[in-house]
Amino acid sequence: MKSLSAVSLPNLIMGLASLSVLSLNGFAGTGIAGQQSFDKGWRFVQRDVSGGEQVDLDDSTWRVLDVPHDWAFEADYSRDAAQRDTGGYKPGGIGWYRKQFEVPAEWQNKRVSIHFDGVYMNSEVWINGHRLGKRPYGYIPFHYDLTEYLQPGENVVAVRVDNSLEPSARWYHGCGIYAHVNLQATAPIHVANDGVLIRTPKVDKKHAAVSVTTELVNQTEQPAKMALRTQILDQESVVVAEVRKSVLIPAGEIQTVTQDLAIKNPELWSPESPTLYRVRSTLANGEEVVTRFGVRTIRWDTATGFWINGKNTKLLGVADHMEAGPVGAAIPDELNRWKIQLLKDMGCNAIRVAHNPQTPAFYDLCDELGMLVMDEIFDGWSRKAKQDYGKQAFNEWWERDLRTWLKANRNHPSVVIWSMGNETHGKVASKLVEVCHELDPTRLVTSGHSGSEVMDVLGVNGASESQRFYQKPPPEKPFVATEAPHTWQVRGYYRSQSWFRDGANARSGPFPLPDLTEKEIFTYDWIDPAKREHRKQIFNSSYDNAMVRITARKNWELMRDLPWYSGHFRWTGFDYLGEAGYVHGGWPFRAFMGGALDLAGFKKDLFYFYQSQWTTKPMAHILPHWTHPKMAAGTEVPVWVYSNCDEVELFLNGKSLGKDQPGTKWDEMQCEWMVPWTPGKLVAIGYQDGVEVIRDTQQTAAEPAQLRLAATGDLNPIVTVEQVDEKGVMNPYAENRIHYHVDGPARILSLESGNPVNTENNYGQPSREAFFGKSRCFLGLTASSKAESASDLAVVAGAILGDKNLMTSHSISIDVQSIAIQGETSGDDFQVRYSVDGSDPSLQYEGSFKVKDDTLVRATVSRGDELLFEMQERFGPGQGLYWGSPQDESEEVAKSNGDQAEDAVFQNARVVTKGTGFHGKGFLDFGSKANAFVEWYQENDGDDYEGSISIRYSCKASKGGGRTMKLLHNGKVIKANLFFPNTATWGRDWKTVQVKVPFVRGGNTLRLATLTGGGPYIDELIVQ
Repeated sequence: MKSLSAVSLPNLIMGLASLSVLSLNGFAGTGIAGQQSFDKGWRFVQRDVSGGEQVDLDDSTWRVLDVPHDWAFEADYSRDAAQRDTGGYKPGGIGWYRKQFEVPAEWQNKRVSIHFDGVYMNSEVWINGHRLGKRPYGYIPFHYDLTEYLQPGENVVAVRVDNSLEPSARWYHGCGIYAHVNLQATAPIHVANDGVLIRTPKVDKKHAAVSVTTELVNQTEQPAKMALRTQILDQESVVVAEVRKSVLIPAGEIQTVTQDLAIKNPELWSPESPTLYRVRSTLANGEEVVTRFGVRTIRWDTATGFWINGKNTKLLGVADHMEAGPVGAAIPDELNRWKIQLLKDMGCNAIRVAHNPQTPAFYDLCDELGMLVMDEIFDGWSRKAKQDYGKQAFNEWWERDLRTWLKANRNHPSVVIWSMGNETHGKVASKLVEVCHELDPTRLVTSGHSGSEVMDVLGVNGASESQRFYQKPPPEKPFVATEAPHTWQVRGYYRSQSWFRDGANARSGPFPLPDLTEKEIFTYDWIDPAKREHRKQIFNSSYDNAMVRITARKNWELMRDLPWYSGHFRWTGFDYLGEAGYVHGGWPFRAFMGGALDLAGFKKDLFYFYQSQWTTKPMAHILPHWTHPKMAAGTEVPVWVYSNCDEVELFLNGKSLGKDQPGTKWDEMQCEWMVPWTPGKLVAIGYQDGVEVIRDTQQTAAEPAQLRLAATGDLNPIVTVEQVDEKGVMNPYAENRIHYHVDGPARILSLESGNPVNTENNYGQPSREAFFGKSRCFLGLTASSKAESASDLAVVAGAILGDKNLMTSHSISIDVQSIAIQGETSGDDFQVRYSVDGSDPSLQYEGSFKVKDDTLVRATVSRGDELLFEMQERFGPGQGLYWGSPQDESEEVAKSNGDQAEDAVFQNARVVTKGTGFHGKGFLDFGSKANAFVEWYQENDGDDYEGSISIRYSCKASKGGGRTMKLLHNGKVIKANLFFPNTATWGRDWKTVQVKVPFVRGGNTLRLATLTGGGPYIDELIVQ
């Protein structure tokens, strides 16, 4: 193997996925002549069914649906849900799918197989009562041969999906058949599944050598001689190269054949120009497979980083979970395109799929749109979540899953490196790398700081954010930051003082981050601080001043200026459900808020920072908004403008506040002014060569009084609703409930506003509260294309609007609007009636009206004889946002620095809420029970380290001077007899014991277990 200081990766790449004629967007990577979509008309029930696989089972009462489908996303959020805080308080459970079908007559004498692009997890499949197999991993495509068990006429396929063991991931996972299903028919002699491999061993401007290796399958009892024709087609379907070969295929075996072709004057695939070619493989018996690929070269260099097509390129990346965003795991192809395009618009050129493969459609889209991919196969090589794949099936299944994944994805030009795992450990690391090199010698292998000594490229997560990392010599192999930076921010929320997750002087060595003002100037919050259940239950600021170890700006400065720094994958692109406990303090927090875009896909200020650094089209973005109703006049507000222009001039109410130029140092990348607060309009004008090229505006808003609607999309339209004042200025605090009615052939897939603490169900609901002025409605057409649905399609939205807590105004408005998505609306002749005393609405709405404190406004909206929706909204003190002081926090919450025992996992213990001096909502009492325990989970995104924990307890044992328990770390006993000396009283006097713990990268589970005579009361765990 060549030295990794300069490893040249001959460009490969093809693309396998769904048949293009079946793809709604025409971007499929592999086409097979005998393939049919199998998505429509499944029957489903969410419970276990004895004999669910039997042909004669009566499933007439089951729900009829189309896949992709995610039953967990459809379910309510619940504090007691099986996925717990790690999975965003969603359920697991068992579900069955069944489908009846007839085999087409033209498929006689064919081999028929069923192909699943993704089922989460532990799926078992039957055909006509015959079990075909089980696939434990929820993130892998798989298929089964049905031929032996098919019968004339009606056939029944049944799928059991088992998510009874939870939580099975460290983030929200979907449940069910969440990706496409296809039936495929081939002749007994055919190209193997994922059996085409395309490499380009030599590429220059005039010539690209193309090597095509094809696996031919002979499922007959006789050897067969078969001609194979291999053609290369350009984007206009013109054949640019062709070769033929006659191949002898032994009976019952697979024969591999390699053919060499050449492309003259090749067009190279790159993020800027994602040109795709196709290989068409045709057998003499008519079997045909079409595979997309791209011509490109990649190289990783220890000194200079990543290269593509001879160009030194920084990986401007994000890490994203497949389920991130608004609709759960069953994301339609069009919404996947929308998500990737948003990241492209930000300037992003790379995605790390964290921490599992995505669906085949995702890779096809990345090929098409020009998005580089770090393709990751596993999260852990052993248990990380309580019931994850690492625990349930890794040892038995890892190699089979790894080989399936590599063969499925090795042809995509977008995939530039393989990743084996994330913050995990194990001797299996070297074997994982060996299999990658065997099946794909053209790409290097990395990981998220796992088994780094055997990886080709050093991938480092949070440890790469520490000052200490940059005080060491550069790595001795190519380097990429696989998970950095970690900054947290909520759209539209601001604080002028810095926030460090682990403290400004933490052991992890964070970079300095000065406060923007001496005292905090912003006072609004999502809740009265005294009502927080945990100190972590806070929103984080959008100034890029809430971080773990490093800001987004400093991380970009280092990556940009250090030649050996290949790039980073920030955590994350989109907010995602899950990891809500140890990060954000748990319920009602349902989501992790590290994204540059929120759950609804709304852009945060961070999005515009990256856009200012990573794109060239002139842009300017002002932050914060300019509506501050509780702020004292003259308070100096840090006003930033992110821009890629030469210089920016800021105006307040028409008066220039001066010009500033974006700098190259981290704290000068934003243009910045300290502006005394006064209502009005901020305007930022960007100049290039002295000429205005762009401007942005922030204007003080009055109370919300009307809705503003916009719609985009084709098969999956997105309706965006903003709550604006009478002049059309969006109110950045508006949280009035928006109601929806769909006219035409579509259904609501999800309502989402991006609010991380809104635990209303996204699915199957007609309304949702806006969040900081915005909300979205995500639709799915009930026809498979617009062409099939000639009907008009429109959405009606309505709201009772006003300042919810009546702090700035007692004026209330009711607005109803419709927007056409296809064709025309059904008319806007709405009849609106309302009441202000809680009674049935009877007053005809004719314009805004005033209300008193604690008023319930009800309204109905009709069109002709049709009632579209009923609305209600309460106004008065205590409604909406909290407006007070950031220091208004309860004494007990302020004291609490740890993770509460009552919120942890426990067994044979009860939560006690009587007593004094405890933190949180209560404490745990084990009584005199043996084998009771409490278990906490701690995530370490940095290096291994020896830390310490403090356990807060209360105890007044009558014998022995205290109580003894056992402490385990990741299942290993580290204190067999941990003694808790008596305190003055039970439940009123509290002390701590300290223990050293060897924290490892990734998951750390700490279990405190009773021995024979119970244990002390346990209040909380503090990691130091």
